[in-house]
Amino acid sequence: MNSEMMEALENIEREKGISIELMLEALANALVTAYKRLPTSAEEALVEIDVETGDIKVIAQELDEEGNVTREWDDTPDDFGRIAAQTAKQVILQRIREAEREMKYEEYAGREGDIVTGIIQQSDARYTLLDLGRVEALLPQAEQVQNERYEHGSRLKAYIVEVRKTAKGPQIVVSRTHPGLVKRLFELEVPEIVDGVVELKAIAREPGHRTKIAVASNDHNVDPVGACVGARGSRVRMVVNELRGEKVDIVPYSDEPSDFVQKALAPARVREVRIHTDTGTAEVIVPDFQLSLAIGKEGQNARLAARLTGWRVDIKSETQLQEEEAGGGVEYAEGEWVQNEAGELVWQPAGGGEAISAAAAGYAAPDPTADVVADAEKPDGEKPADENADDKPAEETAAAGAATPEEATPEEEVARDQEAAPENGAAPKEEEEQNA
Repeated sequence: MNSEMMEALENIEREKGISIELMLEALANALVTAYKRLPTSAEEALVEIDVETGDIKVIAQELDEEGNVTREWDDTPDDFGRIAAQTAKQVILQRIREAEREMKYEEYAGREGDIVTGIIQQSDARYTLLDLGRVEALLPQAEQVQNERYEHGSRLKAYIVEVRKTAKGPQIVVSRTHPGLVKRLFELEVPEIVDGVVELKAIAREPGHRTKIAVASNDHNVDPVGACVGARGSRVRMVVNELRGEKVDIVPYSDEPSDFVQKALAPARVREVRIHTDTGTAEVIVPDFQLSLAIGKEGQNARLAARLTGWRVDIKSETQLQEEEAGGGVEYAEGEWVQNEAGELVWQPAGGGEAISAAAAGYAAPDPTADVVADAEKPDGEKPADENADDKPAEETAAAGAATPEEATPEEEVARDQEAAPENGAAPKEEEEQNA
C-alpha cells in the first residue's frame, strides 16, 4: 500500500459513495486472515493501516488466560506488500459490489406501490424482464395481461408490487394487472389528484377488458369526473393508451349506497335501487330494454359494479319484478337450464352462446328436486272431472244418470215410441214396416 492506493480509494469514495473507513476496515480484516495462513504467524494479531501514507503493519499479540494483551510486537512479513496488494484488490472490488447492491436495494425498497418505466429486454413463457436503468425488474406471467404482447425494445409502464433482497442484488417484481397501476396512471395525468382536490375512492378492474373508478371532489367548484376525463377526453385517453385499449368508466362517488350503486352501473339507466342491509344485497330495477346493458357482456358490468361498491348486485327488469310481485312464474327467454361443471344451474340461450348464471340473467333458477307439472303444461282440453261437471248444463247432467237404450226394457221402449209419435196420428215405426 502507498499513497497512490489511498488516492484510488478516495476516487472510489466519490464515485461509488463508499467511505474510505469501510474499505480500510474490510481490507484490514482480510489482511489478518491472509497473515494467519503463514506458517510463522502468531495466534493473535491485528493489522494497522496508516491513512496518510498507506503503510501496513502486522502487530502480533500475546494474551493471558483472561484474554488481556500481555505483549505486542511488529511481525510484518518481508513480502507482505505483495500479499497486501492482491488482497486489497479483491476486498475493494467485493466491497464495491456489495455497496452497489445495497444502494440499489435502498433506492427501490420504499417504492412498493410506485410506477416505473422500463424497456423490455427479454420475454418468455415464465416472465418478462424490464430494464430500469441500473436494475432490472421482473414481470411474472401471473402479473401479465392476457391479451398484451410485449415486444423487445418497447417501453412499458409497470406497478411495483414487491422488492426482494437477494445475494445477487435487489429483485424488483412489477405488475401490469394490479388496480394500483390505473390509480398511478391517473395521478400522472390528473394534477388535481396529486393536489388532493380530486380523490380516487374505489377501483374495480378486470385487466385487459374494463375498469371502473369512483372519484370524489373536495372542492364543490371542481367536477371530479370532468377533471379525470380532461378536455375532449385527453386525460383519460392517455391512460387508455397506456393500458393498451382497456376501457375505463369514471363514475362519481356517493356516500348513499343506493345512489352509488345506481351510478356504478353506468352506462345503464337504473329505475330504482333497493338496499337490503341484512343480506348485503342491492336489488336493482331497470327497464326491460336496459337489462342486457346493465348486466354487461358475460355479466362484466354487474361484477365490476359489485366490486366497486362492495354490495352484492341483483339486477331485475321491470317485467320480472311485476311477475314476482304478482306471484307468477318467470318467463324465460328462449333456452334451457343446464348444469355446469360445478354442479350449478345456468341458463343456456337457444342457438348457442355462453351460459350465464341465474343472477346474471335476472332469472330465478328452478328447483331441480321439484317434480310438479303446472296446469299450463297439461294437454289441451284435459280437465278434472269436477271441472267438466260444473261446465255442463243441468239437463245433460240429469241425462247422464238415466238408463241407456240398450239397458231399457221392451215395455219402456214401446212407451217411449208412443210418446215420440207425431200428434197427427202417424203410425209407429213397427206399423209402417208391417204395411210395407
